[in-house]
Amino acid sequence: MHAGTNPFEVINQAVKAVEKYMQTFLHREKKKLPYFLDWFGWCTWDAFYTDVTAEGVEEGLKSLSEGGTPSRFLIIDDGWQQIGNEVKDTDCVVQEGAQFASRLTGIKENAKFQKNGKNNDQVPGLKHVVDEAKKHHNVKYVYVWHALAGYWGGVKPAAAGMEHYDTALAYPVQSPGVLGNQPDIVMDSLAVHGLGLVHPKKVFNFYNELHAYLASCGVDGVKVDVQNIIETLGAGHGGRVFLTRAYNQALEASIARNFPDNGCIACMCHNTDGIYSAKQTAVVRASDDFYPHDPASHTIHISSVAYNTLFLGEFMQPDWDMFHSLHPAADYHSAARSVGGCAIYVSDKPGNHNFELLKKLVLPDGSVLRAQLPGRPTRDCLFADPARDGTSLLKIWNVNKCTGVVGVFNCQGAGWCKVEKKTRIHDASPGTLTGSVQTTDVDVLAQIAGSGWNGESVVYAYRSGEVVRLPKGVSLPVTLKVLEYELFHFSALKEITANIAFAPIGLLDMFNTGGAVEQFEVHLADKKPELFDGKVTSELSSSLSENRSPTATIALKVRGCGRFGAYSSQRPLRCTVGNAETDFNYDAATGLLTLTIPVPEEEMYRWPIEIQV
Repeated sequence: MHAGTNPFEVINQAVKAVEKYMQTFLHREKKKLPYFLDWFGWCTWDAFYTDVTAEGVEEGLKSLSEGGTPSRFLIIDDGWQQIGNEVKDTDCVVQEGAQFASRLTGIKENAKFQKNGKNNDQVPGLKHVVDEAKKHHNVKYVYVWHALAGYWGGVKPAAAGMEHYDTALAYPVQSPGVLGNQPDIVMDSLAVHGLGLVHPKKVFNFYNELHAYLASCGVDGVKVDVQNIIETLGAGHGGRVFLTRAYNQALEASIARNFPDNGCIACMCHNTDGIYSAKQTAVVRASDDFYPHDPASHTIHISSVAYNTLFLGEFMQPDWDMFHSLHPAADYHSAARSVGGCAIYVSDKPGNHNFELLKKLVLPDGSVLRAQLPGRPTRDCLFADPARDGTSLLKIWNVNKCTGVVGVFNCQGAGWCKVEKKTRIHDASPGTLTGSVQTTDVDVLAQIAGSGWNGESVVYAYRSGEVVRLPKGVSLPVTLKVLEYELFHFSALKEITANIAFAPIGLLDMFNTGGAVEQFEVHLADKKPELFDGKVTSELSSSLSENRSPTATIALKVRGCGRFGAYSSQRPLRCTVGNAETDFNYDAATGLLTLTIPVPEEEMYRWPIEIQV
């Protein structure tokens, strides 16, 4: 399909060639990304599972707001719908997992989301919950969960008010390959009890009526789960490809009609029938769930999302799933999300938060510093196995508007077991590993730097706080234990004159430090600089007089607040933030310039910063 020396470009062009040939899907670059991606979120799933209530939603939003990291994006996960369990045969062979055979009995919310447990036709309970979230907690986007078939067990045939969907029981048929790799309790249950499948000719009506009701309640989008079940139900409907495409087209048509921000997160949908049918859906879950109580799951989760993103990221913006901020692996998960280019949202129980950690991800206005691209393994990791080989660190690269970032993770020690058919720890004491990073790990940094860049960069190591001026072709070592990470922020060095070089770094206390820098320009003064009259012994000691006229003014636009850092080979003459002169610190040994940016009054505000050198 395509060939070349850059693997990322090869994959990109190959998928675009398939897009042109099939004409059944669109590449990610042509899709509208929903705005929720740039705001911090909270999902109810791991906080409550299916026991979520209206009161629980209120409690969770209040808890995060009071801690200074307000959720602007809310997912009400499984547990809000009207369902019924039809499984009553106590002699049935499959009883464990029978709850997954529960079927949808109505499109509205259940009693847990209705005022006093009663349905108020004038003000639906769900609308009240959404209105309260938006009015009292400034939530901008509310999504709710539903399965592609309606619920895990589909829609109840001939349920009151739902007869017109022509629902009939269908029984999943799995391929031998899937059965041999991962037997699944959900599929086993549905193979016995059946799934209530809405007729493909009526499925648009089902989605449209469901989504229209949700939109009338103020809901902005949906997380559509259990999508791959449809490919097992193709018998009698023209086969799996036809049925999957019919469902996907109906879903996207309904979302386009009811949720103008393209409000959809696709989940459990890695079957190619679905991926190759997605012309509109722009966000896709990249892996299995975050499992807070499974120690074996955390390293392999990060490894899986990164490698899956190589492929999925060409079709949609991958979602690396929620996580807990108060958890032994919370830092590890947070660092990964910061380089993933994905939505950043947690599933904390109300009151169980690590706000110190969250404030490294979330700005006071509830926005996040999201990287620009899907985060992918660096070139030297593409054919390594950083979960099993005992020698490799995983490196994930991404870019911001003016900088690049490489996250390095020790993911060794756990993986999928072909014998036990589950993720397990295969090495209880994986060793400390050493690797290296270099500027070229950020694959497109040269494009950001522009023409004339000589390949030299400034690197800021987030955890250690080190700032290094890195010549072209030179690498930096990194040593990590299992479940440890480091984030290296690369900024292309700008040679202003023979004596002055500059590179913006960003907000030093945020995981995605460079994500704060949104614009970087250099304006040269008309007057030639006055050179320091003395012996030059090194780049850092070739100081210019502080009494000279400015050689240039660096103009930046920076989002956020807190400690801002940049590299300057000379001590700046003057710094301003928002047109007001400000104090700054300068470390001549490293070239690190730091100043403090105040909390802005406006959301998504970009501070104008000027630095005279």
